[in-house]
Amino acid sequence: MNTGLGALMITAIANTCLHTMSGPDHYVPFIAISRSRKWSVTKTVFLTLLCGLGHVSGSIILGIGAITLGWSMTKIGWLDAVRGGFAGWALLAFGIAYAAWGLWRASRNAAHKHFDVMGEEVYVYQHRHGEYVMPQDRRKVTPFLLFIIFAFGPCEPLIPLMAHPAASASYWNLFLLVSVFTLFTLATMVTMVLLGYFGFPMLKTERLEKYMHFLGGVTIIICGAGMVFLGW
Repeated sequence: MNTGLGALMITAIANTCLHTMSGPDHYVPFIAISRSRKWSVTKTVFLTLLCGLGHVSGSIILGIGAITLGWSMTKIGWLDAVRGGFAGWALLAFGIAYAAWGLWRASRNAAHKHFDVMGEEVYVYQHRHGEYVMPQDRRKVTPFLLFIIFAFGPCEPLIPLMAHPAASASYWNLFLLVSVFTLFTLATMVTMVLLGYFGFPMLKTERLEKYMHFLGGVTIIICGAGMVFLGW
């Protein structure tokens, strides 16, 4: 494994663990549904894995555009010699833009989806931190709706990471990157769900959740800067 691919792998692992752990919506609804419906641990883990796969698949589908663009660049003669450096600069630029966007969202307290437990039911709604939501603005969550929410809510950080090996036309590196990202996403989701299922104290991630996108952008900046300036 070359240094650049290793840096991408580390960034992918850090990003997916941070993204999952700092977002209670990645595990709280599964814990709540499991408790309210008295599900077994096997059924709970199965739903978690199914929704996790939908979550990552949405990112992969969106990333196909980046892959197509990256591979088409390999056919341009004058760009062939600089595509590696271009990919590093593109990753760095995206990281800066993503971090800035995340910081902007945090500063303006942008609305985001949130799950809440009321009695024996789980509800989803849009809210801002510190904002009260009326009961009529909530929607009851079913296992099917939960899957749809995750399938149409992709992991944004995966897309630029996919574009880097795509620019080098490396099928194997792309496969490894997506596999590692998927594995650690599912593993982190299941771990958090099992901790809650068995009653272990959960991490207090409410304040961290607000800066989730900013922190994801920072990890991509570090990786892109290493490739551009340190020759990773």
